[in-house]
Amino acid sequence: MTPSHTRSDALFARARQVTPSGVNSPVRAFGSVGGTPPFLTGASGALLHDADGIEYVDLVGSWGPMILGHAHPPVVEAVREAAGHGLSFGAPQPGEVSLAEEVVDRIGPVEQLRLVNSGTEATMSALRVARAATGRDVVVKFAGCYHGHVDALLAEAGSGVATFAMPGSAGVTAATARDTVVLPYGDREAVTALLAERGGEIAAIITEAAPANMGVITPPEEDGIGFNRFLAESAHAAGALLISDEVLTGFRASRAGHYGIDGAGWAPDLMTFGKVIGGGLPVGAFGGRADLMGLLAPAGPVYQAGTLSGNPLATAAGLATFAGLDEAAYATLGSASTALQQMVAEALTTAGVPHVIQTAGTLFSVFFRSEPVRTYQDAKAQDTAAFTRFFHAMAEGGVYLPPSAFEAWFVSTAHTPEVLDRIAAALPGAARAAAQG
Repeated sequence: MTPSHTRSDALFARARQVTPSGVNSPVRAFGSVGGTPPFLTGASGALLHDADGIEYVDLVGSWGPMILGHAHPPVVEAVREAAGHGLSFGAPQPGEVSLAEEVVDRIGPVEQLRLVNSGTEATMSALRVARAATGRDVVVKFAGCYHGHVDALLAEAGSGVATFAMPGSAGVTAATARDTVVLPYGDREAVTALLAERGGEIAAIITEAAPANMGVITPPEEDGIGFNRFLAESAHAAGALLISDEVLTGFRASRAGHYGIDGAGWAPDLMTFGKVIGGGLPVGAFGGRADLMGLLAPAGPVYQAGTLSGNPLATAAGLATFAGLDEAAYATLGSASTALQQMVAEALTTAGVPHVIQTAGTLFSVFFRSEPVRTYQDAKAQDTAAFTRFFHAMAEGGVYLPPSAFEAWFVSTAHTPEVLDRIAAALPGAARAAAQG
């Protein structure tokens, strides 16, 4: 941002007086790209407006849930109608049943679902179920995969943690860290060796269905077996469970999330969701086999609760979003994503900027390096300074990108050809700025 963004500057100064670092989620502080974050005051379709009256084309989409665009009229109307009947009941309500039915219908391995209020709650609760089901303590995760700010899962996380070069987090106890084993993503030999040595201790392997928090990494295949299927089969052979985190990819990568892309012939035991299922309101969910979900209280011994879980506004927004996600919507998303990738690649190639673009369904990331990114170490080896120059030039050209080199880019059904033309106009100058290292 530039000094002319006076109202955002003033709001950020006020925020820093009353909120840690002036933000309520770390990446919003623009720590890795510098400058003042724009304070947003409104959005419609694919466009954002900030406190200084500046308009941007949005490629963040509230980090995923705005898959139909901002303020999508049917979603807004559904929330307005639900609000007229009450904001929260702390009791069962019809919308939560319908939303669970929608998820179960779309995702084969999910027989039962419990709603919570965030992706972090979802993964935390899924881990608790896995430990109860197996009677074991140890969890295996992969470097660069982010599963929310759960103590046990912050070691070598991606996204905001990658942005700030933090291998973990202060405040996580040594005892908690001892129950987490971190392996390089995609390393089958490391998984096999660990299970051979400590398989009897491991409750679960947890992975992002397609990593999207160190940038998007397509799960690798070997001999026709995808990495996720390999993990499921390896975990089951050791008496452990596989938890597939689809908070970002769920219902965005495809109608059935990333599982719909690589799920034939195998199934995770538990899955976690968020983002799209709430249509922009706070929500999360975890689900899986009925026998595992039956361990939850009150029927079983695993306690999990939440006053706002199944909130009527969030479920109304989620259901209205699902209603708009038909085959035509996914075709539109796919076309917009492909067109944008091609435009970015052309501009960076013309400017001589090393880059690779990697995808997971309609999700994609642009890495500022010439070699494919397969691991967290690869992602960290990209030219983040080039990304910073590119980011600011795109902002000056009226395009709002994720303010970190370690994030996915998000399109919506509102990214029409006319909107994409606005992005195309900003790309050549931004690519030249990226090249000026």
